[in-house]
Amino acid sequence: MDSQQESLPTDADIARNVERRPIESVGAEMGLNEGDLEHRGDEVAKLTWDAVHRELDQPAQGDLVLVTAMTPTRRGAGKTVTTVGLGQAFGQLGETSVVAIREPSLGPVFGIKGGAAGGGYSQVLPMEGINLHFTGDIHAVTSAHNLVSAMLDAHRHHDNELDIDPDRVVWPRVLDVNDRALRETVVGLGGPASGPPRADGFSITAASELMAVLCLATDVADLRERVSRIIVAYDTEGTPVTVDDLEAAGSVTALLKDALRPNLVQTIEGTPAFVHGGPFANIATGTNSILADQLGLRLADYVVTEAGFGADLGAEKFVNIVSREGIEPDATVVVATVDALRKHGGDGADEDSLDGVRAGFANLDHHVDVLRSMGLPVVVAVNRFPDDTSAEIGEIVDHCEQRGVPVSVSTVHADGGEGGTDLARRVKEQIEAGQGDLQRTYDLDTPLPEKIRAVATQVYGAADVEFTSGARDDIARIESLGLDDTPVCISKTPSSLSDDPEKRGVPEDWTLTVRELYPSAGAGFVVALTGDVLTMPGLPADPAAADIDVDAEGSIHGLF
Repeated sequence: MDSQQESLPTDADIARNVERRPIESVGAEMGLNEGDLEHRGDEVAKLTWDAVHRELDQPAQGDLVLVTAMTPTRRGAGKTVTTVGLGQAFGQLGETSVVAIREPSLGPVFGIKGGAAGGGYSQVLPMEGINLHFTGDIHAVTSAHNLVSAMLDAHRHHDNELDIDPDRVVWPRVLDVNDRALRETVVGLGGPASGPPRADGFSITAASELMAVLCLATDVADLRERVSRIIVAYDTEGTPVTVDDLEAAGSVTALLKDALRPNLVQTIEGTPAFVHGGPFANIATGTNSILADQLGLRLADYVVTEAGFGADLGAEKFVNIVSREGIEPDATVVVATVDALRKHGGDGADEDSLDGVRAGFANLDHHVDVLRSMGLPVVVAVNRFPDDTSAEIGEIVDHCEQRGVPVSVSTVHADGGEGGTDLARRVKEQIEAGQGDLQRTYDLDTPLPEKIRAVATQVYGAADVEFTSGARDDIARIESLGLDDTPVCISKTPSSLSDDPEKRGVPEDWTLTVRELYPSAGAGFVVALTGDVLTMPGLPADPAAADIDVDAEGSIHGLF
């Protein structure tokens, strides 16, 4: 989220004062009629299945722009605000465009980040609804996930015909909240009537494999097939137990079928926006749904979407996982900030801030070079904050131009689409030059350890990869199950190119340590865990929830 200065209007003030279009008008701009939309109020709608199927039967006509970033800081890079602003900027140039972003999770909303739907004059509306319950998609995933947990434990209670090993249940429960106290729990206490006890725990809903499945499925049949093959446990002989084995695939699909339909809203300038899905950006793809992107490519000239964290994580997963589902970027935007350059340049408190900015260029260059090595055209968007100086911004622009990297200063937070028209022109030029030729980091038939080594060395810049003994056992088991011919989703800290969050810039001569691997069989990839990435975050000492309130008229304050 971009910083605000007290003299400027808040995101909430801006959102409340803007004139909003009826959602049917937003849909009509893309060629959708009233019957294509299922209203969820005046400003939100889900597309009907008839509309989805009709549009998907048509060839794609648009270009996909993927927004990513250099290694971010706690302050954030402003990927979402850039994504929204760039979508608006294409409209300013007379092009049709669609913005496609993830649904915010309540955990970060009430935790550190606060609202997560853009900001300033580049946000999606209605802000309160999108950040809170929205259309209930995330709640549907929570219910479906916990239904599987309930059926698994009920099965064990009633004779356990599948011979499920209680020590090898790999399906935690989930909640859409940051609650560290639930990371490790024990269920089944209270005697025989409450079921056999076992160790358990909770993840945040965004980390559920069902969320990843929801965002990769292309229709209800595909959704059910993916759900059915999710591995939830192993029996005493080590054989996988799936959702289908529990006879839960049908009921889970029933809970998720409406959540699979993309949600249509609008930006502050009335640009159509799909806000759909919210997979964890580390153990999953960290981007919105395949369906939203596919529909956008048929309904507009440009689809602007974003990938979680920096190019080493979000963009890498988009190229090596998402693009294999038929969605390939035509151009990429790397968001850079003075704040991030200072951090990755060393001492952010250096009296001569220009030295800190210059020292951070290596990190920015690494992300640009990674994307170029993947055959993707790149434009750097310098997301200008109010306290950035002209000298600092000039240094970044000069550096990129000297390297032959297209660069544009973006002020979409303060100026909306108008503040991103130069960025839109440069992105458009890169696409029209037709020089993109997507190169994935590995082939699917490459052995699993070599896939990980390829990402580590070619994308992260590691010298080598070390597998713990447990990780080697995991690889052997995954290979024996025939699940190693899938993409790999590496879970790594977003705070560094390395697996150590304290290492800034571009670390050299380091080894990536892989400590555990497991198959996400429904989503269709293998997760490799490095470092200590938590799937259930905790609230900070001063959570954003403490600043949120509702006045007597029902207006929410402090959410943004």
